[in-house]
Amino acid sequence: MTLNDQQLDRYARHIVLRDIGGAGQAKLLSSHVLLIGAGGIGCPAIQYLAAAGVGTISVVDDDIVSLSNLQRQILYSECDIGSAKVDAAGAAVARLNPDVTFHGLKQRIDRTTSVDILSSVDVVIDGCDNFATRLIVNDLCLAAKVPLVSAAIGQFHGQIGTFTGWQADAPCYRCFVGDAHDPDDCDDCATQGVLGAMCGLMGSFAAMEAIRALTGFGEPQKGRLHLFDGIAPAMRSIRLPKDAVCKSCGDLTT
Repeated sequence: MTLNDQQLDRYARHIVLRDIGGAGQAKLLSSHVLLIGAGGIGCPAIQYLAAAGVGTISVVDDDIVSLSNLQRQILYSECDIGSAKVDAAGAAVARLNPDVTFHGLKQRIDRTTSVDILSSVDVVIDGCDNFATRLIVNDLCLAAKVPLVSAAIGQFHGQIGTFTGWQADAPCYRCFVGDAHDPDDCDDCATQGVLGAMCGLMGSFAAMEAIRALTGFGEPQKGRLHLFDGIAPAMRSIRLPKDAVCKSCGDLTT
């Protein structure tokens, strides 16, 4: 696609980047990212993806905005309290960038969710709050061969990884977490607490990894897990192995 004069101005700071350029920006404008959750991770990710000019953003979330969300979910304000998160997010995206088409899906991901939800999707960002949903999203991404950027936060810590488990040399999310856990369990920020700024860090990182997957800048991050310690502060990265007997991707090859 050819960028118009307004787009050349709006995205100028991307275009001058050698590893993105005009071709990369055009790729973003023609891309589709699906986010699972419009909460602590989803809010900053949505903002940066919209600002970057990702052409279509879809968000799955059935929750409404509450006062306690505002400490970390900076896409919303007090006037959004009681509104569906996807409605408030869609209004915010419309204000931020008219180039972006937004689709809000007021639903949950569960075992009845069809892989068709990933039709035309190029990257998925998962910021949900339980293992059961994360594993379902993982399986959907494997079936559709769509890269999964999975991010999680708890208290002062965060983690993020990109998973492409249908590839022979890359793990999926289940390879990472395994099966020895309560599928409905994850740290609950209502009882455990969470540093609001950590949500901003991880959500922004998730947006960056989605943009990396879409444009190809830098080195592919498949199979790498990045761990953040906000107390220290410190960051480290580890390589995740593929589980040859993983029940999600063990029999998949490309």
